[in-house]
Amino acid sequence: MKKFSYVATDIGGKLVRGTEMAEDYHDLQAKLKERNLYCTKYREVGGSNAIDVKYKFKTKEVSFISRQLASMTSAGLSLVRALYILQEQQENKRAKAVLLDIYEEVQKGKSFSDVLYTKPGVFPEMFVSMVAAGEASGTLDQILNRVSDHFANANKTANKVKSAMIYPMVLLVLIIAVVILMFTMILPQFGSMMDPEDMSPLSAAMMAISDSMINYWYVYIIVIVCIVIFFWVVMRIPAAKLKFDELVLKMPKVGKLMSTIYTGRFARNMANLYGAGLQLVDCIEKSVAVISNTYVHKRFAEAVDNIKLGESMSKAIEKTEIFEGMFTSIIFVGEESGTLDTILNKAADYYDEEADSAIGKLVGLMEPLMIVIMGVVIGLVLAALFPMLYGGMTDIS
Repeated sequence: MKKFSYVATDIGGKLVRGTEMAEDYHDLQAKLKERNLYCTKYREVGGSNAIDVKYKFKTKEVSFISRQLASMTSAGLSLVRALYILQEQQENKRAKAVLLDIYEEVQKGKSFSDVLYTKPGVFPEMFVSMVAAGEASGTLDQILNRVSDHFANANKTANKVKSAMIYPMVLLVLIIAVVILMFTMILPQFGSMMDPEDMSPLSAAMMAISDSMINYWYVYIIVIVCIVIFFWVVMRIPAAKLKFDELVLKMPKVGKLMSTIYTGRFARNMANLYGAGLQLVDCIEKSVAVISNTYVHKRFAEAVDNIKLGESMSKAIEKTEIFEGMFTSIIFVGEESGTLDTILNKAADYYDEEADSAIGKLVGLMEPLMIVIMGVVIGLVLAALFPMLYGGMTDIS
């Protein structure tokens, strides 16, 4: 028997720390589960560092796992055998520990979805819901293929955003470097050419900024850190976050582009969840959950309430004023014709392309904005330099 120190969570999500005698990790886990505790970290007392058995799978990993499980179960392997092979192939120790735990639980007779529900945050909520729907309908392999395609597309979109952000980020770093160089290296060289009393107000202001950046640089760092912390704290105040998210959607150009992106995400998630056989209200709630905007969440909470009272989905969504009229019209056609799942899939394909285009345009808006900012800063510095340079030349002559 070995002595283990552990960190676990109870059913209510409360952290519990303690020690337990066990043969190994699996024995430790079994003993903790008997007390309704789920181990997140453990280490052998006197042994190596703690091993974190809580792992959040990335979008790319979820797509791969879904594809592998779908391929193996379609080929006739049992889910238990497929999970065993999957965890055996896993190289990441933390991910392997999670998959091994899932395999052992399913082997004992629990359903795959029930095991996933006991591990919140490890897999995306949509993945868990789709697995549950697949098990209930007996089409788990088909559902997993659909899930794999969904997360593969999501990963592709995320990579596009990252690639598109490279140039704006490089430009931002360049702007900061140019501003620091001009105020700390160039302006001081010209400042000595002219008497401070003879400087224009703009030149004097630029020189004051230059002196402060050279002599009190730490103040700037403190101010920047304080601003970041302030916004970080404010964005965690529900009322402030709600107002900010609402303003984003109502901003000229940006608001329309964000609405298009949200429409694409909602349409694709709705198509997948509704096609998997989930109830309409569940589909809407889970589809909106992936949109990171609290104002959208609030408006759709009202829409869900209206749907529960008997209002049509298209009418309830139209009242939110989040999505464009064409999308609500598409939903209305699907409801009237009884082909909502087919209509949603076609709409998802269209809005996926529109969302990709909107992301590109949104990132593209940042480039001219930063170029303008850099041009204004350089222009102000040059406007301050010319009088100094002219005054210095006059003194020499």
